[in-house]
Amino acid sequence: MAESTYLRVLGASAGGGFPQWNCNCANCRGVRAGQPGLTPRTQSSVAWSRDRQDWLLFNASPDILTQLRAQAQLQPARALRDSGIAAVLLMDAQIDHVTGLLMLRERGTPLPLHATPEVLGDLASGLPLIPLLGHYCGVQQHPLALDGSALRWPFLPAARLEPLALSSKPPPYSPWREAPRPGDNIGVSLVNERTGRRLFYAPGLAEIGPAVWQAMQAADVVLVDGTFWTDDEMIRSELGTRRALEMGHLPQSGPGGMLEQLARLPASTRKLLIHINNSNPILREDGPERAQLAAAGVEVACDGMEIAF
Repeated sequence: MAESTYLRVLGASAGGGFPQWNCNCANCRGVRAGQPGLTPRTQSSVAWSRDRQDWLLFNASPDILTQLRAQAQLQPARALRDSGIAAVLLMDAQIDHVTGLLMLRERGTPLPLHATPEVLGDLASGLPLIPLLGHYCGVQQHPLALDGSALRWPFLPAARLEPLALSSKPPPYSPWREAPRPGDNIGVSLVNERTGRRLFYAPGLAEIGPAVWQAMQAADVVLVDGTFWTDDEMIRSELGTRRALEMGHLPQSGPGGMLEQLARLPASTRKLLIHINNSNPILREDGPERAQLAAAGVEVACDGMEIAF
């Protein structure tokens, strides 16, 4: 059996994808026009496997069907009706990360769904996807505790997942929007017990506290929030009125930004950004911001990328 485990990026964009359907910013216009150095991306999701046959899906984006068509390994075709998705784990209850669950309703058997009680609660009431799916495939709810215990699955032998709470807000539809709770948003450390190698994944990250920093330091690979380049990006580009930090995303540039944080990690750590907003200048592969990332040893995730660890 393979020593490595495999993390496949299904989608690397923030909500709306790239290009976003209703956006005519310079980046979105450019990618529609086929400008070189601009690569389309679907909405953020990854999947983890030991054998490239059975996968743990992290978040189910609205683009899940497009992603499954593009990723043949997630349709192993072992039976007349089949899927490589063995279970789903939700990082939060944001619409961009959960509405793809509706597209999995044709599964035929209950969908194993792992999430914190806070996320499961929002999906039972504020956005009642769990009751709705009860009329189709059904859902096996697996509440995810943030007590330091690890999760394991039979289809991921000699591998474990260690979740931790992140500082962030629940979705706008949640009754807890203005009273965030631990468990509204999580990061995860994925551990290959055969090799001892670790990957830390956090597509939504507002701040790097002691527990998050410890997880990042322990990781061989970090795949973290790359939503915005600057805190005022949406305001400056006239696409919105809120700052990155208000929306729960640590910008890359500026004092205390993601690039400054990543620079504190060992040179041997592989560093990647995911959940890239369509306004972010790092999407331009020939731009100065991308050159700055390259000089810092930071990669930008793209759809179809596979990380072995």
